[in-house]
Amino acid sequence: MDDELELAAAPGSVEPRVQAEFPGLSLAWMTVEAGLRSSPRSVRQRLRHLSNRVHGTSVVNMRTQPIPQAYRAFYRQVGLDPDVTRIPSEEAAVKRLLHGGFRSGGILRDACLIAVVETGVPIWALDADRVDASGLGIRTSAPEEQFGSLEGSLAAGRLVVADAARVHALLFGAVAPGHEPSARTQRLALFAVGVPGVPAIHLDEALWTCQDILRTP
Repeated sequence: MDDELELAAAPGSVEPRVQAEFPGLSLAWMTVEAGLRSSPRSVRQRLRHLSNRVHGTSVVNMRTQPIPQAYRAFYRQVGLDPDVTRIPSEEAAVKRLLHGGFRSGGILRDACLIAVVETGVPIWALDADRVDASGLGIRTSAPEEQFGSLEGSLAAGRLVVADAARVHALLFGAVAPGHEPSARTQRLALFAVGVPGVPAIHLDEALWTCQDILRTP
């Protein structure tokens, strides 16, 4: 990877009481000067090559691999059934089987898809102009806290990805309406969530993979 293009991933903060309850939970994030556009031919070809590597047997065996196992275990820890709410890498693999291949959905979607298929670590994206300079972290939601442009407020105590000013996403869930990248976005904030059993280097690798694809001419 071109060192000139490589930006360092920054560690996000984790609220102390959340860290105490979920040791090993972490977040890494970075900003990238990029917007939404169609994927170039080289990225679409990369998706096709990945499609050839993911088949029925590999999807079945995925659950025996360390990183998917770690995310499945954490889902159960926070009350999610990974057989109902699939972890992102399994969700991507199942869609590949259903569709007969990975479908291109634009440069950002393709970059996040390739990153999770190649590393097992999911990436989420925000419009970086919505992110406070204090940076991203994981905490619990406060009473009456807003979730983007939605009417009403979040229930207190939800695990969220946030900065000092606002909530940006539910942990392993939806991005707040109005905080997702749009056609006007020129800078992206990418973040990856780590769980026990997933070394930080894997979060960095997923972010670097995503960044590299977003910079593809």
